[in-house]
Formats: sequence, structure tokens, C-alpha cells
Amino acid sequence: MDSNSSSLFSLAHHLLTYGLDGSPIYADQFARLNRDVYERAIELYNTRGTTVEEEAELCLGLLVAFAATIYDNGSKQECIQSVLDRSWEVLPKLPPSLLKVRLLTYCYGEFYDESLAKEAHEIINTWNKGELTLEEAKIVKELKDFEENQYPFEEVKG
Repeated sequence: MDSNSSSLFSLAHHLLTYGLDGSPIYADQFARLNRDVYERAIELYNTRGTTVEEEAELCLGLLVAFAATIYDNGSKQECIQSVLDRSWEVLPKLPPSLLKVRLLTYCYGEFYDESLAKEAHEIINTWNKGELTLEEAKIVKELKDFEENQYPFEEVKG
């Protein structure tokens, strides 16, 4: 199960960042990737991790998958809320780690509760800024992007 949730996160994250590197976006690839991510999320939705870390990885993968996909079977928001509820159960049990920062960040990205960003920053502040891994640097940037753009689908008039 752990590899399924990790691959869901990787696939969903790829969809979420598809084309951002300047490479062309092909409609057929985009549609196929969307379908694959959504179907895998629905398959894993009712499963639970056997450890705290597995449950956190599964919640993370599901949150990213639902955020990235354009599909909705009519209950997508209910699914997201259920995953957020599961995340609230697992977050206090997770030790400070990259996984916890990722889960805090994507929960924050759903409803912008400042306490989530604050906790993520507290963990990030313990990391050696001069020697961040690629994954640590990515999540630091993603958290910053969420904080700077809380309304990505609304036009802000100045």
C-alpha cells in the first residue's frame, strides 16, 4: 500500500506541475494523466495506512490528486473533506519531518488555516537552509506559493 500512495503522490504532483517547466502540453496526454490520477485516487480513497506514516502518505497523495484533477464524480468536495478529517487525526501523531511538512502544506492549500502554515514553518526552520534536499526545497517553494496566492482562481483587482 505504501508504494501505491507514494506513486499516487508522484503521479498527482506531476499532473499538478504539468507544463510548468515550459514543455508543451498535449491535450491527449493531459486528459489521460487526469483520468489516471483520478481513478487511482478513487481506488485508494477507502483504504487506510497500517502505520501513521502510511496513512499520512495516503492522505497527502489523495489531497494532491483531488487538487490536481479536473474530474468530479459529484462528491469530490466530500472526498476532500473526508481526507482532511483523516489528516487531522494523523498530523498530531507524525514526528517533525518532510512528510509532515508536505501534509501540512497541502492541508493549508485547501483552506488556508494559518496554524498549519505556522507549524510547517516551525519544522522548516529546523532544517539546514544551506543543505536542503531537492524535495525539501520544493515543499518550501510550494508552501510559499500557497501563502502568496490564496485565491488562485480569482482575479484580484488592485
